[in-house]
Amino acid sequence: MFRRVGTRAALPIPFDADRPAVEAARRDPERFEGLYRKYVGQIYSFAVYESRNHHAAEDLTEQVFLHALAALPRFQERGEGQGSTFRVWLFQIARNLASNERRRLARHPQAVLDAAADVATTDDPARLVADRDTAASAWRAVQALPDDRRRALVLRFVGELSTAEIAGIMGRSEGAVRVLIHRGLRSVAERLSGPDERPLRRVE
Repeated sequence: MFRRVGTRAALPIPFDADRPAVEAARRDPERFEGLYRKYVGQIYSFAVYESRNHHAAEDLTEQVFLHALAALPRFQERGEGQGSTFRVWLFQIARNLASNERRRLARHPQAVLDAAADVATTDDPARLVADRDTAASAWRAVQALPDDRRRALVLRFVGELSTAEIAGIMGRSEGAVRVLIHRGLRSVAERLSGPDERPLRRVE
């Protein structure tokens, strides 16, 4: 696939590794299952951090893939760093649906499940409690961040996306994404390194 740049020769668009699977799913929707299996874990993890509720995350994950399947004929690959690969597009859908849900909950407040990240089991009960406390503190510190910093951290360290992919998902430059990640990590580190855990508040 090529794109034309001015009057110069056309340049190749970087290959999206998901292109064959996407084209197969366009021909036969049942082939979409391969893409679903590949990304359901990543999307679900992102949804958990966005919704803070495992049941809500399951619903959000289902909506993301239903929307993606319905909109697949309209998906336009532009290559990594050029706008959208399939994975970037999928996370864009997840981001938009999560944002819509957060706005809905803001209009209709309800109790939110404050679930800490799971930790590995251990034979040392004291270590297990300490690990759980650390995970819970880190979770609260991340949730206290402004939405853009929180989302950048979740996409980078939970979704394991590159800064280029995060830039495409968030509609920011790669430089801006790096700044968000750096400031988010600094805020979390400052909170966790304090003498005691301060009251939860938004960090501007």
